[in-house]
Amino acid sequence: MLANDHVDVDVACGEIHALMGENGAGKSTLMSILYGLRQPDAGTIVLHGAPVTFASPAQAIDAGVGMVQQEFALFPQLTVAENVVFGREPTRRGLLSRKAAVLAVAELISRHDLRLRPGDRVADLPVGARQQVEILKLLYRQADVLILDEPTAVLTPAETERLFGVLRGLAASGRTVLFVSHKLQEVLAVSDHVTVMRDGRVSAHGATGSFTPASLASAMVGREVDLDRAYPRGTPGAPVLELPELTVRSGEIVGIAGVAGNGQNALVSRIRKVAHVPEERGEVGSASQASLADNLAVGFHRRKPLVRGGFLRPSKIRKHARSIVARFDVRGSIEQPMGTLSGGNQQKAILGRELTHGAALLVVEQPTRGVDVGAIENIHAHLIVYRDAGHGILLVSAELSEILALSDRILVMYEGRISAEFSRAEADPERIGLAMAGGAP
Repeated sequence: MLANDHVDVDVACGEIHALMGENGAGKSTLMSILYGLRQPDAGTIVLHGAPVTFASPAQAIDAGVGMVQQEFALFPQLTVAENVVFGREPTRRGLLSRKAAVLAVAELISRHDLRLRPGDRVADLPVGARQQVEILKLLYRQADVLILDEPTAVLTPAETERLFGVLRGLAASGRTVLFVSHKLQEVLAVSDHVTVMRDGRVSAHGATGSFTPASLASAMVGREVDLDRAYPRGTPGAPVLELPELTVRSGEIVGIAGVAGNGQNALVSRIRKVAHVPEERGEVGSASQASLADNLAVGFHRRKPLVRGGFLRPSKIRKHARSIVARFDVRGSIEQPMGTLSGGNQQKAILGRELTHGAALLVVEQPTRGVDVGAIENIHAHLIVYRDAGHGILLVSAELSEILALSDRILVMYEGRISAEFSRAEADPERIGLAMAGGAP
């Protein structure tokens, strides 16, 4: 199947243009071609009325096209200014001029109203500020077309709003922003036009105001999606996890709500010998260079039927992998490296592997981060089935709508402690949001 099949996208100067689609729809391939990371088999890129060809990202940047990828390319031990000018340092008499670098970066920060200081060390910055450093790198190189790939995937709601303000300011100054995202409400809130891809083709295109969440979702997955599905309550049984501040019972989902950095990771790190879908799927949950089949064998590799007489059985490993791929709708070959799958398919694979263990307790962190609406529906359905089979689930999510949709009980973390608890009947976004901000007992 072609990754991009006769894709035509027209983007105007001074607009925020959203690109949407399911995981594996071809969005990243299209943007990689525009940025010079991949070469097209056919077709033409036209920039400011003239055909262009980029053999590398360096050529794209020289032509004014820059990209902020999901994995930031920053030097943590260097300052903001040093990261921004790296490779294009201002010089005086042949030597690096730190003063000129700081002044140039400070001017850009001021002009675009960013919450950064040139002398701050990148390692000390929150993730939203690091993303702004990546944007600054492109502005310093005078990029007038900025591609942002899933830019809100790791941001808090407040950081997302700040990013939107930056993007609106860039568009108002005449720059073009290509905003690649799965999130319907964000696309509707920030973009001027939207292009939707499905199976490598454009399935919808138009002014953002002509779409609704439902019509965007339908264009993405080719069917109607229930965006407001309310799942029935579970039937809690005996405890499967007991901590001084937290209990999870069989047959229930306990949701942990809270702004990132309020102790969720520390809480999860105290829990052992359970099935676990970690927040960092690439760094902790999988081995990117190993095949999908090998990744799906993790945790099963010392047990029958994957091993016999102390030796792994490749045919059984492949059969095991194919079973999980089919059951959880993972799009990809079991032989391909895990890291080459789209983010959503990596997530479905890891979730499928952990659910297949059948552990009494599943700890799942950010289960739908960077995942399209169709995959979200799939993941949520599997979690409900697992709960209804008598397992307990501890759900940690930055998506309040996800917490509200799935949880039988909701705990709020604030400044390292559980500050509030809500039954499903008591829970509403306003009360939980207040507790997340430290405003509730």
